[in-house]
This record gives sequence, C-alpha cells and structure tokens, in this order.
Amino acid sequence: MSTSHEYDVVVVGAGTAGCYAAATVAREGLDVAIVERKTAEEAGHIACGDALKGADAFPESIPKSQIEDSFTNTGVDHGRFEIPQEDTVLDIPVPGELAVIDRWEYGRLIIEGAENAGTEFHYDTVVQDVVQDDDDTVTGVRGKRNGEVVEFEADVVVDGAGSLSILQDKTDFSNSRFDTNVSYSQFCSAYREIVEVPEPVEWDDALVFKPTERAAGYLWYFPRTETTINAGLGFQMNEEPMKLVDDLKRDLRDRPEFEGGEVKDKLGAALPTRRPYDSAVADGFVAVGDAAGHVNPTTGGGIAGAAYAGTYAGEQAVRAISEGDVSEEALWHYNERVMDHFGARYAGLDVYNVLSTAVDVDDLMGLLASLPGEKLAEALYSGTTSFGPTLLAKTAKDSFGYWGQILHFYKTKNLADELMEHYARYPRRPEALDVWQEQRDALMDDIYEVTGADPKY
Repeated sequence: MSTSHEYDVVVVGAGTAGCYAAATVAREGLDVAIVERKTAEEAGHIACGDALKGADAFPESIPKSQIEDSFTNTGVDHGRFEIPQEDTVLDIPVPGELAVIDRWEYGRLIIEGAENAGTEFHYDTVVQDVVQDDDDTVTGVRGKRNGEVVEFEADVVVDGAGSLSILQDKTDFSNSRFDTNVSYSQFCSAYREIVEVPEPVEWDDALVFKPTERAAGYLWYFPRTETTINAGLGFQMNEEPMKLVDDLKRDLRDRPEFEGGEVKDKLGAALPTRRPYDSAVADGFVAVGDAAGHVNPTTGGGIAGAAYAGTYAGEQAVRAISEGDVSEEALWHYNERVMDHFGARYAGLDVYNVLSTAVDVDDLMGLLASLPGEKLAEALYSGTTSFGPTLLAKTAKDSFGYWGQILHFYKTKNLADELMEHYARYPRRPEALDVWQEQRDALMDDIYEVTGADPKY
C-alpha cells in the first residue's frame, strides 16, 4: 500500500532551519508540511552544545518570544580556555548576546511555533528517495511510515535533513550548480552528555573549552544552569570516536566539580566544519542549515544561522511559486542572501580550520596562553587585520618566542579577509558561478601555500 500527499512546499527535517522555513511559508498562506523521521515525542531531541550566539535576534516567522522559555542561562559572557600544556586558563570576552539553552525544549518550542503558523507535521516518516521529473526538477520525496510507502508531492522541496543528507545522495544535480564537492572529512562528529552535578560550578558565566589529548578534538563544558552542564566533545570524522569519548570521560572523572554527578542524557551527531555550500539550490530544491554547511566552522554554532537560512529559503520558495517558476535561477537569490548575511564570514573562518591542520597544537596553545584575553578578543572580533604586528607590539614581552607564529597568523588572516571580500562579490546569477569559483579557488591555493595545509576541497 502507498499514500500520497500534495503540498506547495515539503520540508524534510524538523530542526531549526526546517521549522523556520515551514513557518515562513505557512504565514504566507501556502500549504506546507514537515516530514520528520522521529516520533512526535522525540522530535526536537538533537545533540547540541546548547550554546547560542546571537540570542538577541531571531526571524519573526517564529519570534524570539516563542522560544525564550528554553533559554536556561543568559548570564554567560565569555569563553574560558583551559590550556593544560601551559598550566593556565585564558578568559576571552565574547561580544553580543550569549545564552545556553535546553536544546530539547527549544526543539519542542520551534515545532510548536511552526504548527501555530499553519505547518502540518508527518512524524515517524523516514524519507528514502527524491522524486524528479524528466527535466530533473525535484517534485517531491518518497519514504516509509510504519512499513507503508508515503509520497509527498510539492512545488519546492526544502532539505533540512541535516549533515550528509540522504536527499543529496538521491538527487541528480547534473543539470544544476548545486555544490557536490562535499566529503565526510569536512565534517565533525560530536558527542555530549547532560550532567547534573551536586554543587554549583564556579564558571556558570562562561563557555569552557579544552583541547583533547589528540590533536583533532576538543572538549566543552557549557552550563545550562549552575548545576546542569552540557559536557561534550567534537572531533574530525577521520579520528577514532571511542578513544575521544574516553578522553571526555577521563576528564569528567578528573574534575572535582563533577564528583557525584549524574548523567541525564547522552546523544551524538555530525555537523559541518566546512564553508557553506557554493550553491544550495537546484530546480525545485533548496538545502538549509546543516544540510547546506550553514554552521560556524570553528565553533559548530549553527542555530541562529539556520533560523535565518530557513527564513530566506521559505521567502524565496514563496516568491518562486507565486511566479510559477521554481527553477534554480528563480531560487538563486536565496544563495545571495545567505552569503551576504553570514556565509562570507563562515567561509573566512574556515580558513582557520585549514590552518589548524598544519599547526603544532602545543605551539598554538603556548601562543594563546601568552596573549591577554582582551587583546585576543579584539583581534578575533574586530573584523580587521589587527591579528599581527599590532598585537605583536602590544604583547612583545609575553609573546616572545611566538613571533613567527603570530606573523604566520597575520598572513593567514590577510588571506581570510581577501576571501571574505571575494564572497561579498557572490554572483547574482547561476551562469556566473563558474568564474567566481575559479577566482575563489585561486585564493584558496594561496591559503594552502601560506598555511602549509593539505587542500581541504
């Protein structure tokens, strides 16, 4: 047996990007459904660090007031970097509004917000295939629910199915510019535990980071409350996950504040640590959030970006449907808005991921330990090329012995700035993408040469 449904827009995945896309479409009066593989009870339960940068601004399709009850700690204002190699702790102020959230509660609230806007939900449905017509335009998706085949027809399909989405494996993109230069090595695996500790931690106003004993991983401790801690780790997918999970468990055992703690929840996931897709649209198809690389590649933070990407995708889908044209060209402006808002910045930040693969971790930790947190924060967040001679001059005494590394970072930052300037010239039509990519790739060749890193793309 099989069942068929028809909508203007079908969204796969009830995450942040999917819910905001659906809510945006529904508020414009179109028929929209979200297809979600989890049950209604489990939907919204997603592995996450729970830290939210940019908590002060969210798109109005699901307003901030809808999700504020999930903000459990709005008192965090800095990063606390533990550097065991140097036996030191570095505090770095973080500008803008930060919050640590209860991700499952947040997930429930955005689903409720999408429902309130008029979105229909189909839970317990595993999408297994994409439907395309003779011209390769995506016209729907096909999946299974309780052993029964279910097909969803739509003018536009929004892929919010997360990292390494199966929809992209199943879609023929040969007639589009959709980014297929995607490899598992450009992604990170993450694992986290929610731990309830008996006494308040001293660092409930900070996001705590610590490198693992292996170069490719890092630990985090994010306080939802004074006694509820999101403890987790991230590592590149080419590392052995269980050995890194052992690093987390060992560190938890060694921390006195976690003595007597109780693990309330465990979960793992994959997330992009790469630049945003060069193009996330094809005929009848748009990818959003993790499914399009819309994550800060240096921190894994993706909630705010996903909310806006979903909103932009929803708005562009509505416009395309109203004009009777859902082609790649008709959906292209979505790419432009993403690159203009955060995509260019994320592409620039990805340069530092590239650099990290060619830098000795002990040298990097030693350099960070030698720099004052305020000056480092200024260099990281000012948006200028101040990470270099200026910082070197201000910290000459403490940073002696690391001048070569500082100048290396300075040259890299200059190239990252050039790359962001190039992204500011993102093409306004699909036909111009090839030339833009050639110029971008030439900049990346310079970055690989300066950093000494192996090519990532």
